[in-house]
Amino acid sequence: MKSITLTQLSYISAVAQYRNFGKAAKSCFVSQPTLSMQIQKLEEELQVTLFDRSKKPVEPTAIGQKVVEQARIALNEVLRIEELIKTEKGEISGTFKLGIIPTLAPYLLPLFLERFTKNYPQVKLIVEELQTLQIIHALKEDRVDAGIMVTPLNYKGIIERPIFNEPFLAYLSPNHPLLSLSKISEKDLSSDDIWLLNEGHCFRDQAIEICKKTRSRNTQRQNLVFESGNMETLKRLVDQKFGYTLLPWLAVFGMSASEQSKKVRFFKSPIPTREVSIVYTRSYLKKSIIEALYKDVVTSLPSDLKNPQTRNRVIGLSSFK
Repeated sequence: MKSITLTQLSYISAVAQYRNFGKAAKSCFVSQPTLSMQIQKLEEELQVTLFDRSKKPVEPTAIGQKVVEQARIALNEVLRIEELIKTEKGEISGTFKLGIIPTLAPYLLPLFLERFTKNYPQVKLIVEELQTLQIIHALKEDRVDAGIMVTPLNYKGIIERPIFNEPFLAYLSPNHPLLSLSKISEKDLSSDDIWLLNEGHCFRDQAIEICKKTRSRNTQRQNLVFESGNMETLKRLVDQKFGYTLLPWLAVFGMSASEQSKKVRFFKSPIPTREVSIVYTRSYLKKSIIEALYKDVVTSLPSDLKNPQTRNRVIGLSSFK
């Protein structure tokens, strides 16, 4: 048997990822005939069919899937050698693909992106907003190097490194009954007038979990149902005198105390929170960049989220004391 080349392994990995020869070739910066010829050579050498070309999109055969999985392991091991050399030289460089969930992206990214890009100009950071399951699949397929998301996930082969715990709060429409309270509890919430993100967002599931102790009051908005993929849309609806929604703490960070007093209520203890972590696979490629990213995210956080001893005190903010 002739030697299998790393190029061939990268080609079959790309086809398995994109399920399309043309898109795979484009991602590998080669022509489709070149990619197809190399894969065909590999199939002839191995005497197996790696892809079922009759299906649209293209699918790996049973043996093809096993070969693809092994190919990705081999490719990662080569990248590991490159990473070891960079680490030994003290270099922090290269392309780094980061996935981040939509309920964190607009609030967390502005805090650390400028710092990270200035500190590590040789790192090309590619950030993609993805839902939780999309990040998990992308990690397993090596389409992203790490993710910033809510944990615990408890997925085999994925490491979770907590960054901070973020409290939940209620964002209320003008004249909402809950504004009469200085702080609220889960039992104060109503399931009738809450706005939720649509399915696929982990924050939706967490909000529903918090609201399990609520009871229906049959109050308003019985003739209107709307679910959004964007928290800012939900906030705008609430501002227009429609019910309330639950938000993560960073979504109101930067609001003035007077504005918060008119729109926001924090929870009494025990305060519902979500754990935010950087996650990556056990292969732990690009270790130096992950370490640098983790450090800059932590450094960029508001002090209220950094210090566990002051977190519960600050959740109420000064205007609510």
